[in-house]
Amino acid sequence: MSDVQTPAHVYRLVTQTEWRESEKSGVVPLREIDRRDGYIHLSTRSQVLETARLHFAGADDLLALKIARAPFGDAIKFELAPKRGEAFPHLYGVLRRNHVSAAIRLVRVREAFAFGDPL
Repeated sequence: MSDVQTPAHVYRLVTQTEWRESEKSGVVPLREIDRRDGYIHLSTRSQVLETARLHFAGADDLLALKIARAPFGDAIKFELAPKRGEAFPHLYGVLRRNHVSAAIRLVRVREAFAFGDPL
């Protein structure tokens, strides 16, 4: 995908506990799915709320971490997720806390989520 078609920012879903862990290590922690697949799962702004609904239904402390794509260059690849039928950003590398430009609370709206205030 060319840069014209892809957004300037991508998002990583984390719990507030995971975000606090990154304060100590400087690195946003991986999940089991990231280790298994060999990359960090990310979403675009238009995808992240549905990702939260599908994969974090029981969470009450979710954050969407806003990350600029530019510093990562080719380490972020947009690849097809067959179950969703669309391309998602995947980071082949380390996501450091200082890569995050904003941590935005997600608020529950019935069975879904909406963007709340930044931390």
